[in-house]
Amino acid sequence: MTHPERQYLDLLEYVLANGDERVDRTGVGTRSVFGAMLRFDLSAGEVPILTTKRVYWKTAVKEMLWFLTGETNIQPLLRDNVRIWSDWPLAAYRKATGEDITQESFEQRVLEDDGFAKQWGELGPVYGKQWRRWLGADGVEHDQIATVLQTLRTDPSSRRMLFHGWNVPELGAMALPPCHMVYQYHVTSDGRLNCLMYQRSVDLLLGAPFNFVGAVALQLMLAQQAGLTPGEFVWTGGDTHIYLNHLEQVREQVSREPRALPRMQLAARATDIDDYRIDDFVLEGYEPHAAIKADVAV
Repeated sequence: MTHPERQYLDLLEYVLANGDERVDRTGVGTRSVFGAMLRFDLSAGEVPILTTKRVYWKTAVKEMLWFLTGETNIQPLLRDNVRIWSDWPLAAYRKATGEDITQESFEQRVLEDDGFAKQWGELGPVYGKQWRRWLGADGVEHDQIATVLQTLRTDPSSRRMLFHGWNVPELGAMALPPCHMVYQYHVTSDGRLNCLMYQRSVDLLLGAPFNFVGAVALQLMLAQQAGLTPGEFVWTGGDTHIYLNHLEQVREQVSREPRALPRMQLAARATDIDDYRIDDFVLEGYEPHAAIKADVAV
């Protein structure tokens, strides 16, 4: 039986060999293909946390929990030792002030100075805002997560169980428009919850591994809250790319043999979707290869 991670490695190799080399928004350049799909079966407890390099899965889960709060400021993330969103507000601060501040110093100021955090740690109406507080033209806020969960409980055969973050009027105010932008859910007749996540733009080396973890963590939470069991996680990519400064790292990763996927479970049933904490996620059997370092293209 083919190892589930092999499909990801095959996709890396395909993009390396066949990707269209082009200049992108960041100026770094990519090799890109358009359209990709991966499928992972979660029903036996295995989750797609990659083994051919170490994935800092707790960081990805903490990010997903932060999204669920509806928060859009990096201060709570930094308090939780999550620094993956610092690059964008740091770049904005440097551009606006001309100050050549280090990332460490910038983050420390955000942590210690609430006024500074309010002005410079804000990302705009990114993921959490759209998921939990989508503002309609009529001024009414819509909690998309709550709506999906209610539908899972009351009308699980619905074909309308989805949420997304592509709020056109607010895109310009976002530090980064949503990449993993649509999540759709499907319940089988025997009570398995499937998720299809569409990602319009995906950094295959750095972004995709985190996005797999976050989406699956949310799927486990929703399944538990709705009294369902996890089924399939289906990932789809639009502009699926490798940055040109990641080519050697990708070649290193595809040379490694996958190891057994870990198993993830929730330690206890939370009262509601807003009550989960990182300690509720229990991972067993994760023995990956060494981490692979690479720079984020901003």
